Amino acid sequence: MIYLVDTNIILRLRQINNPMNSDPVNAVQTLKKRSEKLCIVPQNLVEFWVVATRPIKVNGLGLSFEEAIIEIEDIKQIFDLYQDTSGLYTEWERLIKKYQVIGKQAHDTRLVAAMITHKIDYILTFNTDDFLRYSEITPIDPRTIQ
Repeated sequence: MIYLVDTNIILRLRQINNPMNSDPVNAVQTLKKRSEKLCIVPQNLVEFWVVATRPIKVNGLGLSFEEAIIEIEDIKQIFDLYQDTSGLYTEWERLIKKYQVIGKQAHDTRLVAAMITHKIDYILTFNTDDFLRYSEITPIDPRTIQ
């Protein structure tokens, strides 16, 4: 099986002192031991960059430019990077119309569009409720991976 790794998982993996770090670490290790494929898409890296380079006082990681570059390179070593496809926008537009998506939910819809274009059925995320509306994919909470 192939899993798209949501940005919230990537962020917790990189925050060693975060109390939520152990759940994604265990999930990723378990899935890799099972030879499951774990991937990301460019949007994950963009979203990570925004949080990584944002100051701590506004809920960011406060990394310098150089530190953030190193983190991005590390993330690409851990997960397979699936590039955006030419059909991504068309699929995103179909989904926003089908599910009447508004506001910030459009970001999650773009991840779902990427999943559909790459034939990925599962997303590993702490925010499973955000993805339940999409019948095309299955959200999996890392805390349920045994």
